[in-house]
Amino acid sequence: MPAKRKPLISGNWKMNLNHFEAIQIVQKLSYLLKKDDYAAVDVTVHPPFTDLRSIQTVLESDRIPVGLGAQNCHWEEKGAFTGEVSPAMLAKLNVGHVITGHSERRQLFCETDEDVNRKVKAILKYGMTPILCCGETLEEREAGTTEEKVSSQVRAGLAGVGADQVATLVIAYEPIWAIGTGRNATPEDAQAVCKAIRGVVSEEAGTEAGSSVRIQYGGSVKGANAAELLAQADIDGALVGGASLDPEDFARIVQSAHSA
Repeated sequence: MPAKRKPLISGNWKMNLNHFEAIQIVQKLSYLLKKDDYAAVDVTVHPPFTDLRSIQTVLESDRIPVGLGAQNCHWEEKGAFTGEVSPAMLAKLNVGHVITGHSERRQLFCETDEDVNRKVKAILKYGMTPILCCGETLEEREAGTTEEKVSSQVRAGLAGVGADQVATLVIAYEPIWAIGTGRNATPEDAQAVCKAIRGVVSEEAGTEAGSSVRIQYGGSVKGANAAELLAQADIDGALVGGASLDPEDFARIVQSAHSA
């Protein structure tokens, strides 16, 4: 059996925390995580846009080995797109990972698969790593179309992306019915979908890309349930929402990945 990929635990702060609060969260997290944790697990935090520069400064000045991430971006480098932020701007702040295709963006802001694909390509163009999100609604799960829905989102998101680049990106499986609800997929259910995603990547970009791509699970991940989820063969980390706002709980998730 091949060695597992290095886990990636990402904290999606969503529309929470001003820059003062954000600095405190990162500093507390840095006290809780140890060298061994950082060596075994990659960690990223994804603050709101208004916090990015402050968090970049803290991470770099205090030499905290946590990666800076963003929650979204536009696909154009610049232009008349009021309220948007370009991938070029994020790259200048040393952002390493950018979430794209999150269900909240798809549902609340009407982002299409085509929009997500444009963003994936733009993020890669500027030397950053996309975290491509996919997931089904409760109705789709109950109808038995989970794999069909997730596979179509992954295929659309990867369209036109070279195999070498596909191998380096991250895919986050987030069942929509589990986001912020306190419910989460069983480890076995999450593993089944993540395994199917890896199969889709292998079909689209080859078996090497399929075995290299990191697949996160997201959806009410907490310190209490992280270990079982992260022990699954095809789950390489977690995209964490609410629990990432609590440094102690987020640190427990990272440490669960370390010991998985």
